[in-house]
Formats: sequence, C-alpha cells, structure tokens
Amino acid sequence: MRIALDAMGTDRHPRIEVEGAVQALRELPGDFTILLVGNRARIEAELTRFPDLAAGRLELVHAAQWIDPHEAPASAVRRKGESSIVMGLAMQREGKADAFVSAGSTGAVMAASLFILRPLPGVDRPAVATVLPSASEPVVLVDAGANVDSKPHQLLQFARLGVIYAQDVLRRPRPRVGLLNIGEEPEKGNELAVEAHRLLRESDLNFVGNVEGRDIIGGVCDVLVADGFVGNVLLKFYESVAGFVYGLLTRELAAAHAELHLEKVFQVLDYTEYGGAPLLGVNGLSIICHGGSPPRAIKNAIRVAIQAVETGMVEHIRRELVGRESASERAPRKAVEGA
Repeated sequence: MRIALDAMGTDRHPRIEVEGAVQALRELPGDFTILLVGNRARIEAELTRFPDLAAGRLELVHAAQWIDPHEAPASAVRRKGESSIVMGLAMQREGKADAFVSAGSTGAVMAASLFILRPLPGVDRPAVATVLPSASEPVVLVDAGANVDSKPHQLLQFARLGVIYAQDVLRRPRPRVGLLNIGEEPEKGNELAVEAHRLLRESDLNFVGNVEGRDIIGGVCDVLVADGFVGNVLLKFYESVAGFVYGLLTRELAAAHAELHLEKVFQVLDYTEYGGAPLLGVNGLSIICHGGSPPRAIKNAIRVAIQAVETGMVEHIRRELVGRESASERAPRKAVEGA
C-alpha cells in the first residue's frame, strides 16, 4: 500500500508533514509506504531530525511548485501542474499511489480531485465527510463544505456516501441516518429539508428522521446529512468547542486550586483524533486535513487513508451507486461549484 502525502500543505510545511509521516510509520500497524510529495531539499533537511528512521518505507517525490491557500483553487490547479497537490493526485490516477492526503488549500484539493480523479459514475456531486464526537460513538457529517447549494436528491446521495464511509471506516454494520433540521417533524424546515426528508424516508436507508442541533451530541444517528453550507458552519463550531471547554475547565480548576486530568476529555473533543475528511464520490481516495494540523492529525489522516484502502471503500461506493439512482433521485449532472 502506498500513501501519497502532500508535504507542502500545512501552515508549517514540511516540518509537520514529516513528523506526521514518521509517527504513522512508527505507530500504525500494517505494511505501507508513505510518498512525501514536495520540495525535496526541504523535506530531506527535516528528515535529518530522525536518523533512526528505517529506510524503505518512506520515499521522496520532488514537486517544484506548491499552491498557496490564497490562490484561486481552479486556476491554481490548472497553472501549477508540478505542484504537490496535482502531482500527488496524478500519482494515484496513474496507479503509483493508493490514496492521497493533504492539509493544503481545501478548495485546491477538491478542485484537483475532481479534475484528476473525476467523479464516480452515478455520483452527482462528491461530498466531504468528517467525523464529529458525540456522547456515544462518533458521527459522520456529510456534506461538510464541498457543496454550498444542494438539491434534495443530492442530500440523499450524500447519505448513501456517508453510510458507506460509516460501514467501511467506522465499522457500523447498519448506520442510522439523520437529517439536520430545525425540528423533528417531517414538515419542518425549508423546501430542501422537507423534500430531502421524503426521499430519505422512502429510501432503503436506516433513516431515523430529522435531527436538531441539540441532539447531535447525544449520538442519535451515525450519519448526519446536511448541505455543505450548514454542514461547514456546524463543523467550524464543533472545532471551536474543544479549546473553549479545555480553557474553561483549566481556568476554573486553577481558581479552585484543584487538579483534574483533562487529557481524556480533550481527546474526545479534539479533531486531530479523527484524522482527515475524505472527499467521497471521486474515483480515488482524497483525504483533506486542516492547514493548522499538528503531526498527530496528519498521522490519523494517514490511518483513515489506510483503512479506506484496506476495505475497498471506493469500489464499495461504485457498486452501491452505479445504476442505483431511482427516477426520484436522478437529475441532470452539473459541474461541482465552489471548489
């Protein structure tokens, strides 16, 4: 198994990526090789900090360019054919890598994934799936930001993509699907939510109905479906909770001169525990990480990529979705916007 890792993605590249790759090789089980794609000289300089690293499981692929997060994603992908993002995804298309992981520009990774890997047949719009902590098991949120304007049949498709991810990576045999809404009743919400509820209810999915924001943390579903606009707002709020809770507890305990081991509390809320977010529905594995990711998040994103390869998630999606769309799900294919 060969995992291509964009070494030029994080805010502190390539130091963070190299550390994350080393952690993955040392801590994750399995026989896999990491391909570090980026500026060779800078990567080699970082690798000198790990002289005991066993040779043979880490390879360097020189990329002369990198995409700045402030560049227009689609044009940057077209102009910079030798960037780490484009080259890493091209290696997967050519069969030289089994998955690609990047903490670079989210828009550029999505755009390049669509241009290079292409959507799978039967997939209208690929979607980003991310994992949210809950009081029980983690919840898959889909879409977390790839599509800010969605149609009802696309939300049904997001649900199918999320179910496969929950089955293959989170090991949920029959995932419960919930629709994010402002009320539990089927008639609640806007036209998008009402029609999406009908499609989900009539599907063969294990649909548990509408889920209000206050119930997410209770773990009432395994897959939470939303359009990318709302999903991304929810994701960003969730990400801010960990730091807020940690700071609040630390301050209160200090004032009370008390001690409490907060590592487990913080671990549940920390997004770095869950790795990267896969772009589901493309003809390959493209894992998206935060630009501010620490090495631990890179390591766990590599873990997600390995699990997805081992379970054949892309082929699972292909089998499930090709030819599955019913008349109510079909709609003219449109180019994905907002990448």
